[in-house]
Amino acid sequence: MGIETLAIVLFLCVFILILYGFPVAFTLGGLSILYAICFLEPSSLEALPLRFMGVLTNYNLIAVPLFIFMGIMLEKSGLAKSLLETMAMLFGKLRGGLAISVVIVGALLAASTGIVGATVVTMGFISLPTMLNRGYKPELATGAIAASGTLGQIIPPSVVLVLLGSIMSINIGDLFAAALLPGMLMVAAYILYIIIYSLINPDAAPRMPEKEIREFAEKDFFKKVVHAFLLPMLLIMAVLGSIFKGWATSTEAAAVGAMGATLMTIGQGKFNRPVLESVMRETTHLTCMVFIILLGATTFSLVFREMGGDSFLVNLIEESQLSPHMFLLVVMVAMFIAGFFIDFIEIIFIFVPVVLPIFIRYDVDLIWLGILIGVNLQTSFLTPPFGFSLFYLKGVSPPSITTGHLYRGIMPFVIIQILILAMIVFYPEIIQISINLFSSGK
Repeated sequence: MGIETLAIVLFLCVFILILYGFPVAFTLGGLSILYAICFLEPSSLEALPLRFMGVLTNYNLIAVPLFIFMGIMLEKSGLAKSLLETMAMLFGKLRGGLAISVVIVGALLAASTGIVGATVVTMGFISLPTMLNRGYKPELATGAIAASGTLGQIIPPSVVLVLLGSIMSINIGDLFAAALLPGMLMVAAYILYIIIYSLINPDAAPRMPEKEIREFAEKDFFKKVVHAFLLPMLLIMAVLGSIFKGWATSTEAAAVGAMGATLMTIGQGKFNRPVLESVMRETTHLTCMVFIILLGATTFSLVFREMGGDSFLVNLIEESQLSPHMFLLVVMVAMFIAGFFIDFIEIIFIFVPVVLPIFIRYDVDLIWLGILIGVNLQTSFLTPPFGFSLFYLKGVSPPSITTGHLYRGIMPFVIIQILILAMIVFYPEIIQISINLFSSGK
């Protein structure tokens, strides 16, 4: 067996062990080092400390803990609750208005935080009981909440896009700009589906009572709307606007967002020492998880390339005469299937370093590729049996909500995500239009 074949065996072993539940970081790093000791010269690992330092001193990756801090702090501020209540009243006259408001609030929270878990839990806790009490079909209610919570994966600022930009060595600001239009298209598709579903099944998505809407409108209506929307919109403009205008890098904008979220929490009267300690503890936990996986992935990438795995795959693809689009289809299907079983971070760090050299050889637009991967990975939060959005939502759902409700509810939204993915594949101009609209080009 050649050394290149052993590299493919290493890739398969890592994937299988992760499916069995072994810790991702230590599987990636530990197994790679074992293979290097057994099959490579000792000098092949001399570059590993430099690779580690390159990761730890990467300026762009500072954005990861800052965006995580911003998202968790905003979740503590209570802004999501006022947003949901106000939006529900604004759309209450429409059939499916509550579900539409959930999608719009999910998009706003995605553009404010980018943290899927916090968004799904918050919206599930606040809006799901209300929707069920109003007579909403459980499948529509749970599907709308779980799907809109995943918008933080593609609508910037997104931790996924930060990690992809770092691994693929592309500008994170351009990636953010490229993702905004696809994210808006997905929001519009969700809303269109809810409207059509509500027209076909009016009993599954009833209107809110006129009396409640009138009472809301009579008592400081304008003040409530401004209070609910002003602070989140200011934060979105401060973070994304500074990136797109070229005034700040993604890391600097993340720092602005973290400070802005803290000030908003203070303004809402929710800031105290226990809240700060909780936010810092959760931020540290998530950041450590991301970085330890990243170091394991760096080890895997180095050993895989030293064993000639990337060259072997490139030659294999060239000899099989796969077109760039056919290879893209294979990769997208593989990532989609992997999303049924493993987390998006694991998929990024396992798949992307392996397939990236082949896409570079094919001269594929890496920003377009990054958005395709981001949209694909969004489905990993919804696909059973290990869709994390489903776990988050089940944890805050009433006992009457079964796993069957969750699975049936998310299927239409998964299909919508696949259709948006196909649209971006066949119409890559969408990405360039998004960049032209939202990037200053600086």
